[in-house]
Amino acid sequence: MRTRRTLLAAVALTALGALTACGTGDPATEIKPEGRQGPGIELGPDQKRIRTGKADAVAAKVPEAVRKRGTLVVGVSAGGHPPLTFYATDDKTLIGVETDIATLVADTLGLEADFQAVSWENLFVGLDSGKFDAAFSNVTVTEERKDKYDFATYRHDDLAFEAKKGSGWTVKGPEDVSGKRIAVGSGTNQEKILVDWSKENEKAGREGVDIAYFQNPTDYYLALQSGRIDGYLGPNPSVAYHVAAAGQTEVAGKFSGAGAGLQGKIAATTKKGSGLVEAYAAALDHVIANGSYAKVLERWGLASEAVKKSEINPPGLPRTTN
Repeated sequence: MRTRRTLLAAVALTALGALTACGTGDPATEIKPEGRQGPGIELGPDQKRIRTGKADAVAAKVPEAVRKRGTLVVGVSAGGHPPLTFYATDDKTLIGVETDIATLVADTLGLEADFQAVSWENLFVGLDSGKFDAAFSNVTVTEERKDKYDFATYRHDDLAFEAKKGSGWTVKGPEDVSGKRIAVGSGTNQEKILVDWSKENEKAGREGVDIAYFQNPTDYYLALQSGRIDGYLGPNPSVAYHVAAAGQTEVAGKFSGAGAGLQGKIAATTKKGSGLVEAYAAALDHVIANGSYAKVLERWGLASEAVKKSEINPPGLPRTTN
């Protein structure tokens, strides 16, 4: 298995015209979408992150115990999921849009962000135990999750189907995935949508979906290229980034992460009753107002997912029905 550094280098080198190396002259440390003005996307450990200053009125909303500690312990999902959270070319520094936004929030609150990388399942274990003050890890607001967690939104949540380039496959609804073998992350909202679509197909007399699970992104990309799966359903930012960078796949369909009729929202997640959600929402509103938030999204090519204001516990993905 290739290391993350080798994978990032390969992504940058196999751009096929969609991306070009620039700046440092090292394609393993910086890539730049064609036609993009200014600097490219830095993949090295020296991120030159966009920063902001402390806002005293907002920082005063942080519980005293966290203020005294001086750090904001943030859980992020480990692994290679550019441009969300992934490892830099040194194979140890966590980078991406999620870490950048969390850093802005910590700056505003006068705290130092302490990132802890764990598996997706352990994000919630860490929140439950009090190990993490927050999770900034592409977590979608759902009605079930609101029973245990508080949310402060900071991005729209969109999902996308990724298929091998030239497949001619377009996904507009459940019938388009009938009989297909599709990879998805375990325990994610995209898995729930795919399971629901499979049940809908079966109820209508169509073939269901053959759902495949892989541990790492490299595994499902290899399976996609070899034809062992027909597609992958994942977060739109990750799919769009991989499609542009590798040039071997294409977007087959795009949907709200909350399902039909509701725009999904990605949010800073904290244990219910922790006393932190108001501080997160106020900090996010502050960086939206001062422009640093927009700069982060633009840096990672996600300006289309911007929110105008952070919402606390908005309507989320509907509850699972049996």
